[in-house]
Amino acid sequence: MREPVNRTILLLDIERFSRRDDVVQAALRRTLNTVVDQLLGAAGVEATQQYREDRGDGLIVLISGDVAKTAVLRSLLTVTPELLHDHNRLASSSAQMRLRMVLAAGEVAHDPQAGTTGGLVGHDLNQAFRLLDSDALRKALAGRPDQGCVLAVSDPVYEGIVRHGHHGVRPELFRRTEVAVKDGVLSAWIHPGGMLSVPDSAEAGAGTGAHSQAQETAASEPRPTSGRSQQEQRGGAVFHFHDAPVIHGSLVVGDQHGVSSGQVTGHVILGGSFAEPPVAPRAHDARPENANRSGNRDRSEIANRSENGDRS
Repeated sequence: MREPVNRTILLLDIERFSRRDDVVQAALRRTLNTVVDQLLGAAGVEATQQYREDRGDGLIVLISGDVAKTAVLRSLLTVTPELLHDHNRLASSSAQMRLRMVLAAGEVAHDPQAGTTGGLVGHDLNQAFRLLDSDALRKALAGRPDQGCVLAVSDPVYEGIVRHGHHGVRPELFRRTEVAVKDGVLSAWIHPGGMLSVPDSAEAGAGTGAHSQAQETAASEPRPTSGRSQQEQRGGAVFHFHDAPVIHGSLVVGDQHGVSSGQVTGHVILGGSFAEPPVAPRAHDARPENANRSGNRDRSEIANRSENGDRS
């Protein structure tokens, strides 16, 4: 047996794999390998930095210790859900694929035997498999029918990587769980699958905080003041003129927005209130008393002229 070396351990398992027929199982296995190719490529993992072992309904992937675990974790949280979404939106109902995933780390030895494949040995690897097969992880995936995967990280990975909140890693999305195993209890941290998945309590808190902040902002904003009365402020019109429109008049009321050009005739009132101007009396609308006064003056002048003529 070779000396054990420290490896990042990635385990993947397809949900309800054994319920599919052989043709669908073969297609799912090809899809799984394609997904792993792309997520590891996104994490910058070279072919020489990984070891894969086929487990029928899943894969074991051992990644070299010189590859940053943060890069692998970010890829699992972001790239994998998108890849599964792209596959499932086009696949038939029988070919839908959902994954349980475990990210752990530890010492693993390779003990190959002649005529066989595989041969991985290590306590940390065994513990990672127990997390993969745990009821807690199975229930987490079953309880998220809208998600394509769930991820569990071992306690050492959480303490060393997740809780520090590196770029693209949100520790508040992980939930601690206890997994009963043959020789005790394992601690694990489960992510529901997808960076947009926010715990209900966090959503409620964020919503309340945003609402309160909006109220405080609205209350603190200064309100516009003006010497006009409230009635004039309500009745004032708002205009946005562009391109120098020609306005010859007319009454314009209400809010006018986005007027870019045009010609208006009549009286133009911009804001405030409007009162009709006094109308000059027309000739035929003269009052009778004015007419009588004018007639009396005319008769008096004629009488004076006649009297003066007689005298002359």
